[in-house]
Amino acid sequence: MKYRGIIGRLKTIFRRELGILSRRPIFLFCMFFMPVICVIFFTSLMRAGLPTDLPMGLVDEDRTHVTRIIARTMEAFEASEFTDQYDSFTEAREAVQRGEIYGFFYIPKGTTEKALASKQPRVSFYTNEAYFVPGTLLMKDMMTASEILSLALTRETLYAKGYNEDDAMAAIRPIVTEAHPLNNPTLDYSVYLSNILLPGILILLILLSTTYTIGLEWKQKTQRIWFRMADYSVTTALAGKLLPQTVLYSLMIVFYDVYLYRFMGFPCNCGIAAMMGIGILTVVASQAFGVFLFGVFSGQMRLAMCLSSLWGILSFSLAGFTYPTTAMAPVLGHLAALFPLRHYYLLYVNQALNGYPIAYAWPSVVALLLFIMLPLAVNRRYRVAFLKYHYKP
Repeated sequence: MKYRGIIGRLKTIFRRELGILSRRPIFLFCMFFMPVICVIFFTSLMRAGLPTDLPMGLVDEDRTHVTRIIARTMEAFEASEFTDQYDSFTEAREAVQRGEIYGFFYIPKGTTEKALASKQPRVSFYTNEAYFVPGTLLMKDMMTASEILSLALTRETLYAKGYNEDDAMAAIRPIVTEAHPLNNPTLDYSVYLSNILLPGILILLILLSTTYTIGLEWKQKTQRIWFRMADYSVTTALAGKLLPQTVLYSLMIVFYDVYLYRFMGFPCNCGIAAMMGIGILTVVASQAFGVFLFGVFSGQMRLAMCLSSLWGILSFSLAGFTYPTTAMAPVLGHLAALFPLRHYYLLYVNQALNGYPIAYAWPSVVALLLFIMLPLAVNRRYRVAFLKYHYKP
């Protein structure tokens, strides 16, 4: 009978919350339409995987058959596009300043002659790193082009010394190097960002919606009615109120995983069901953390929402997917464990990318479970807030 009473009160609060959500379209927009829009927007924005046809230039003051190899090589690159050849360094630099090209390759006069005389000539390339991604991609292409030019010049030198083609190539490349990118073999920027950026946005929305919907009861002075409907049980009141959001956000996780791993074909070596389970666990952990934040600042909705926003935004920097936590200051590296997104990221890498058993990622699972238990630490503060606190704008 006791459990039937609890279930009945949960249903009553659940239906009450559905009515509140239906009367406020902003809730449905933030919980349903916003995540869907973000998924479609970001995957469409980076559909190509990596930027292609980035404009770059060439300054060839040497103008020999060897240095012309650079122009042919640059035209073959996928990320960059050889748009123009400039007569001088100054002209190319001004083109970068005007934003016409992202970088250029510079071959000074006498490069081939010095190479044949074994005088180690220098060639240079310049990239506009104010645009970090295009600049980095062009840097990679130009390094490849410089290696090709170096090999071509070395080959010409060896030919001049009487080497045949086979001996010359063996001397130039005594070791053949093979590169095998793991987990994201196509180097798809969308795979790299979407799998963490989108859950990060969802966690931010969860934190904000959790603190706002709870704080709204104090703002409208209905918290005692809500508490009485739960038979003065803090756990029943919070569980019944947040359950509709849990269901809605869990549906978003299902949509998100099906869209990315089935429709978009992103790598998932553990199966979609496992990622759905990890996602739903993260949803509940984020909601529990939002409950905890509001409980710490009982009755102060704006302060709780500000801290939720700050926590959600900081998680993008401290989760470890843009910058490794091992390279951060030791204090920040340890603080990363206080963000649900960090543990979701570790589980994503462990499961979806590496395909390891969940036992290898038990610390992150335990961490999310600890987040779920956090509201117990502020249970007493909620009880006092229900009975005594008033809304503080």
